[in-house]
Amino acid sequence: MRELKIFGVVVFFTALIYIGVEPFAHSQMHPEVAPADFEFKDLPAISKSGDATKGAENFMNAGCVGCHGLKSQGMPAPMDDASASASFGVVPPDLSTAGAIYDSNFLAALIKNPVHALKLEHKFNESKPHPMTQFYGLGGDIDQEIADIVAYLKSIAPKELSDKEVFDSACLRCHNMKYSKDFRSSDTELLTKYMGSNPPDLSMMIRSKGKEYLENFINNPQRKLPGTAMPRVGLTKEAQEQVISYIEKTGDRKKDERDSLGVKVIGFMLIFTLLAYLWKVKIWREVH
Repeated sequence: MRELKIFGVVVFFTALIYIGVEPFAHSQMHPEVAPADFEFKDLPAISKSGDATKGAENFMNAGCVGCHGLKSQGMPAPMDDASASASFGVVPPDLSTAGAIYDSNFLAALIKNPVHALKLEHKFNESKPHPMTQFYGLGGDIDQEIADIVAYLKSIAPKELSDKEVFDSACLRCHNMKYSKDFRSSDTELLTKYMGSNPPDLSMMIRSKGKEYLENFINNPQRKLPGTAMPRVGLTKEAQEQVISYIEKTGDRKKDERDSLGVKVIGFMLIFTLLAYLWKVKIWREVH
């Protein structure tokens, strides 16, 4: 009977801490934020139907090839990585996969106003312009011209991409993934100066931050880390899931094995507890 009372006291205080104290502590250390928004509701939706053929012309006439490559279309980047890093602080992305991995409304907003789309108003302004210049139009309906460019990017995008290909396109210009021996294309020193800090290696990010944190952070970094220099990435839900899947497969390869081992350990402890209890009952029965 005494043991049951002790057990009851332990259960009571454990429950008090877990139910009463832990949620409060968690809310202070990890404030709840709105769920990831893959509709990008703060950005205007594309209101016009785009023409991929005209978009190809607009892409060339707007000077996009002055910074960006389209390797899938036989157009390499105009500068090598070292020169691009020296010019912009970060290597501009090749846009061969942009139409597949980025949301259409995000792409349109990015072309029209990069700083707003990327949520970097706190970092860039008129006195410190963003490396990507705004598109001011080619003399016609600017919204139609942007819709055409987006339609062009979507028309040349591959239908399927591996998790690694999506990760490389979306993340590898700034971040390293040392576990898979993948290293950023931008010069580290120049990128650190451009960003204000050295973007972290992502090898252990899934284990240090967790999947739920990454889902919100990639979609909108400002929600989790206000004032960060990391831009909103603008990935579709499917593309973001592929990025996180790659980070998980690379940085936590033992996850499935660890999860299965956990079940076995819990099963062992339950069986051991039952046997210990039966042994205790037997011993004390003989004593009494």
